[in-house]
Amino acid sequence: MAGDDSSDPRLAVLTRWVRGDLGFADSEIAPASSDASFRRYFRVTSAPGPAAHEPFIVMDAPPGKEDVAPFLRVARLLEEWGLHVPVVLARNLAEGLLLMTDLGSTQYLPELAANRDVERLYADALAALCTMQTTGAAAAALPCYDRARLGQELALMPEWFLGPHLGVAVEGADRSLLEALDECLVESALAQPQVFVHRDYHSRNLMLCQPRNPGILDFQDAVFGPVTYDLVSLLKDCYITWPPERVRGWALRHRANLLDAGVAAGSEAQFLRWFDLMGLQRHIKVLGIFARLHYRDHKPQYLHDLPRVWDYVRETAALYRETAAFGALLTRLEPLFLAAQARALDST
Repeated sequence: MAGDDSSDPRLAVLTRWVRGDLGFADSEIAPASSDASFRRYFRVTSAPGPAAHEPFIVMDAPPGKEDVAPFLRVARLLEEWGLHVPVVLARNLAEGLLLMTDLGSTQYLPELAANRDVERLYADALAALCTMQTTGAAAAALPCYDRARLGQELALMPEWFLGPHLGVAVEGADRSLLEALDECLVESALAQPQVFVHRDYHSRNLMLCQPRNPGILDFQDAVFGPVTYDLVSLLKDCYITWPPERVRGWALRHRANLLDAGVAAGSEAQFLRWFDLMGLQRHIKVLGIFARLHYRDHKPQYLHDLPRVWDYVRETAALYRETAAFGALLTRLEPLFLAAQARALDST
């Protein structure tokens, strides 16, 4: 059962729509997942019998906090490109509700963590990514991952991670250092070939599906931007880590596929530099987002993934002359980070 929805007005609205307006009167409604935004997902199932139906998923996107229009727009694009995404079966735009096909409940993450069929799963994910990045010109109509957007993301780290989490005020030389770093990372991102960017293409948003693997979720924030962004999301995943040489091999394999599809992906060295610096931009952003989820949104579960993201940032910053000073700053701050993690986890 969906439970007592008297204390959850959104669930009450969703239940009336599913059981009343859509006619699934005898269906069970249970939480399927939630994410880092205000969106929630519920699975609609029925008891066995003549009136039984396959499971559906309902997206709950509260109006005023979430907009379903980008989801619908991007879903249509990805469907046209032959990718496996939820198909929207019914919609209630006034209430922010969508009824969709169910891609199942097996994320990539547990399969990868158990080391099950890793090469095939990544081959499938990289093939789907290549399709997204090379099919048609419609992606150019999406919002641009421009200088302003990239800069706003980088600002999340000092605002939420260095400040509330580490208790560090960025002033003087450190502020100048971060400003120079931001400029370096933004320039690298803008210099890359620009393609469709999912923005959260990782193991928690890819579903194991047979046939047509993978199923792709959470694409509503897609933009037109740097060719290595989704590749970093996938291979330097915030929820699972692989040896650097394995990541490099997958990244260069993807570059070869892009070249075969006519995308100018630079030399191997150039592509890997783009990849690393894009990862630095993304993981700096994620440090800020995960801290904000804890301090502002009361979602402490993301604290457990901060050390992995911190390691990505620290290790990548040490690779390049332009980012080495930032790496030295992180080394200086590491004792504060370890202490902040312990305090925050003790408080949850």
